[in-house]
Amino acid sequence: MRGPHNIWRLIRTGATLERTGAMPVVLDAFQAPPSLRFAARLLGWPFKWLGDRGDPNLPPAPRALTALGPAYIKFGQVLSTRPDVVGEELATQMRVLQDKLPPFPLEVARRTIESELEMPVDTIFSELSEPVAAASIAQVHKARLRDTGQLVAVKVLRPGIERAFRRDIDAFYLAARMIELLAPSTRRLRPMDVIAHFEGVVLGELDLRLETSANAEFVANTARDEGFRVPEVHWFLSARRVMTLDWVEGIPAGDVAAIEAAGHDRQALGERVLKLFLSHALRDGFFHADMHQGNLKIGADGAIVALDFGIMGRLDEYTRRVYAEIIFGFIRKDYRRVAEVHFEAGYVPPDRDIDEFARALRAVGEPIFGMDATRISMGRLLNYLFEVTERFGMETRTELILLQRTMVVVEGVSRSLYPQINIWNVAQPIVEDYIRDNIGPKAFLRDMTRTAVVLSRFGPRLPRLAEDLLIARSRAPEPVPKPSRWPLVMAGGAGAAAATAIFALGALLG
Repeated sequence: MRGPHNIWRLIRTGATLERTGAMPVVLDAFQAPPSLRFAARLLGWPFKWLGDRGDPNLPPAPRALTALGPAYIKFGQVLSTRPDVVGEELATQMRVLQDKLPPFPLEVARRTIESELEMPVDTIFSELSEPVAAASIAQVHKARLRDTGQLVAVKVLRPGIERAFRRDIDAFYLAARMIELLAPSTRRLRPMDVIAHFEGVVLGELDLRLETSANAEFVANTARDEGFRVPEVHWFLSARRVMTLDWVEGIPAGDVAAIEAAGHDRQALGERVLKLFLSHALRDGFFHADMHQGNLKIGADGAIVALDFGIMGRLDEYTRRVYAEIIFGFIRKDYRRVAEVHFEAGYVPPDRDIDEFARALRAVGEPIFGMDATRISMGRLLNYLFEVTERFGMETRTELILLQRTMVVVEGVSRSLYPQINIWNVAQPIVEDYIRDNIGPKAFLRDMTRTAVVLSRFGPRLPRLAEDLLIARSRAPEPVPKPSRWPLVMAGGAGAAAATAIFALGALLG
C-alpha cells in the first residue's frame, strides 16, 4: 500500500498540524533543516482549512495527534519513549496522550467473541457487561464465567482496527522516506527504523495472542515476587482478537488519597514499585514497559497488581550485565570503569579517547550526586548519559531508550506514592545482588558450563568440522595478521566464555 496514494494522508496530517499550531513545535523538536521545514509547510499551510481543530485544552502536539485518530495517538505514545528522537520537552508532552475513545456497541463485541472463540457467548459467560474501558485499539468488558462463576475481564479489538492502522503506518513510512531524502542529516535518527519500531509495537498489540503470551511469561517470572500480582490469562478463552484474564479489584495507583485512606504504607509501596521494576529488568530481562499509574492497582492486601501487557521490554543477558555495571559504576562514582564498560561493549567507537569520555561521565554524575537525596533521579542520569554517549558517537539503542523511558515513568509513580524516596538507596541492593550473582568468578564458571554444553551438542560433528577446517586452511592463502579485538567485556561475560572455548578449540586444531 506504500505509494503516492498516501500523499493525501500526509496532506491531511500537515493540515491538522498547521491548524492546531503543532507544526512549528514538531519541526523544532526534530531540529528540522530548512528543506524539510519548507516541504512540511508546503504540505500543510495551503490546506490548513482541511485540518481538524482538535481539543483546544491540550498542548498543540497532543491536540493534533488526538484529532488525527488512533494510529497517531499510539504513535505519539511510542514517541514519548524516544526523547532521543523528539527531544525531552515534546516527549514529556506526548506522555499526556490518552487513547480513551467512544466504545463500540456490545453487540459488535459479542459477535467478535463468538467468531474468535467459535462458540456462543451465552455458553461461555453468564454475564457480559457493557464496556468498562475503551481505548484506541480495544475495549474491556466485565464478565462472569458460566462454568465457575469467576469474574473475568474480556478485551476485544475494535472492528476494522487492523486495516486502519496498516493504512496509517504506510503513510508514516512514506513520510519517513521523504524526511530522509529531504534532510540527510536526520538519518542519524533513523526515521525508517523509528517507524519500523512503531509498527512492531502496534502489530504486537493488534494480535492479542502475543499479549496473552507476554502475560503468561510475566506471570511465570514474577510468581515468587512478594507483594506483586499479575492477573492470569485464560488461554482457551483467548484468540487473535479476544483476550480473557482474571478480573482485578483494587485502588488505582494514581489515587493517593484513597490509598492513604485504606491504610496502606505509601513508603513501602513506592519503594516496592522501583525494586520490582529493577528486578524484572535485571533478573528476568523482561519488564513491563508501560508501568504508569493507569496500569497499576493496589489490592486490598497491599499487593501491587500490574495490568495491560501490550508493551513489554526485553534485555538480553549481555545487555543486562552492561547496564548493571554502568549503574553500579555511577553508584561508586567509578567513572573510569563506566567508561571502560562502554568501550568494551562497543557502545562507543574504539577510536575515541577513553579518558576524555570518563571526564565527560564525571560531568554527568557529579551534579546529580550533589543533589538532595530525594531529588536524585536514575532516569535523569540515564538521559544525561545518552546525551554524552551521542556526542562520542554511540548509535541509538532502542532497548536502552525504552528502559530509560520506563525508568522515568516508574520513578514518577514511586515519588507520587512517597515523595521523599531515595532512589539510590532503593536501587543499590538490587544492583549489588545482580552484580554479585552475574559478574565475577561464579558467573564465569556458569558461562563456561553453558558454553561446554553448547559445544557438546556438536560432539558427534566436531571431528568432521575440524577436518573441514584444516582442509579449508590448507587451501586458503596465508592471511595477513591483524591485532586481536575480542570484545571481552566483563569477568563472567558470555563473550569471555565463548572466546576461551574457541581459543581452546583453535589450539586443539593446531
